[in-house]
Amino acid sequence: MMKRPSNKKIQTIHLIGICGTGMGALAAMLHEAGYQVHGSDENVYPPMSTFLSSRGIPIKDGYRAENLEPPPDLVVVGNVIRRDNPEAVATLESGLNYCSMPQALYRFFLNSSQSIVAAGTHGKTTTAALLAWLLTVAGMDPGCLVGGLLSNFNQSYRLGQGNYFVIEGDEYDTAFFDKEPKFLHYQPKICVLTSVEFDHADIFSDLREVENAFTKLMKRIPADGLLIVNSDDPGAFRLSRKVSCRLVTYGFQDPAQYRVEKADYGLGATRFTVSGPQGLKVSFNSLLAGAHNLSNTLAMVALGHELGLDTGIIQQALSTFSGVRRRQEVRGEPNGVTVIDDYAHHPTAVQATLEALRPFYGNRRLWAIFEPRTNSSKRRVFQERYTRVFDAADIVLIKEPPGLDRIVPEERLSAQQLVADIKARGVNAHYFPIVDEMLPFILSKVESGDVLLVMSTGSFDNLINRLLEQLSKSWT
Repeated sequence: MMKRPSNKKIQTIHLIGICGTGMGALAAMLHEAGYQVHGSDENVYPPMSTFLSSRGIPIKDGYRAENLEPPPDLVVVGNVIRRDNPEAVATLESGLNYCSMPQALYRFFLNSSQSIVAAGTHGKTTTAALLAWLLTVAGMDPGCLVGGLLSNFNQSYRLGQGNYFVIEGDEYDTAFFDKEPKFLHYQPKICVLTSVEFDHADIFSDLREVENAFTKLMKRIPADGLLIVNSDDPGAFRLSRKVSCRLVTYGFQDPAQYRVEKADYGLGATRFTVSGPQGLKVSFNSLLAGAHNLSNTLAMVALGHELGLDTGIIQQALSTFSGVRRRQEVRGEPNGVTVIDDYAHHPTAVQATLEALRPFYGNRRLWAIFEPRTNSSKRRVFQERYTRVFDAADIVLIKEPPGLDRIVPEERLSAQQLVADIKARGVNAHYFPIVDEMLPFILSKVESGDVLLVMSTGSFDNLINRLLEQLSKSWT
């Protein structure tokens, strides 16, 4: 059984797995809030190691029981930590107070705020970032934590002193001692639900289990709370009909209450008109590309209007929103080649990203360079769906997924078969077992004016930095 923190005064906090994206942000938040924070991880390396070091947060390299001496007042156990981890074992055997990362977030930050949770299979990071930036521009001084680096804040979190805390709601499981989704700990007053599809094949056996997780989240919204849901998404809209709180819908078609009446996806900008309750009809400009980002933006418009914000404030937020790192992030344009870093991995997200960039960059040649890396994307569950999502690209490069040896052969994605099936659709596609073979191919074929979209949830063997370096050298 999980042991919750006691009521004694918490001063020192140790985080096991401190270099994870969420855990590192939590460590910095706790440190900024005045707690004595330290932690441990294995294979400690930049940028998280240098980020924590710059905050004065000590890190032990490797997991050992002695890292818990002297005993901290609280141990926060990261999602990646197994029950047999030496520090987890020592925590349990010594009777130390411990909790999960989501529990710590609620105890120290969400508990004193009205929680706004952005959840969904797709779009939750960008949506959460948009909501947090809107409230910041409106002078509401929100707290926030997002699963990506917010360019406007140059970090993934903000403490804030206002009434609201915006948090990205992840449906992944919480810890080895708590297999419920993380977002169930966030107790939303307001929830924005973007989409519900099958994902995380390593923890959910089918779509029904995914839907059960989101249904539990919506049941956590109090009767006087608010659910803002994307009515264009069949899964999200169907589940939303069961809630007891107030329901607001957004989308491109009926029955959406906040609806896009007109959209122009032009070069470098999106212009659109929204109609809504109380006779709302207003036009906006956005720097974000594509229909999927317009949907995320519409969720922000809906929240702003529901909170009584002036449409001028909403436009100001859109005009000044700098995006989230690794979400269509332009990393460089050496010698006329645009290199974009993106986190897309689910088939729906990959297709939406490519279709967004197509009109945004006009007739320029668009490359889709993809590494299936997540536990779902490197499984056969999406084999057939991936075949159809690359049609908007001119050239497709697929790398062999890493870590296939940890998946039974009959469940593995076949990258070679995927490339063959994409070719059968008339798309120029190529398979590569390793990045060291992919990189010279790109350099031999790329031309000035090309757009290279690199999609991976990991470092992709440092492909983007190597590309930027070589492209700068090749033509100088």
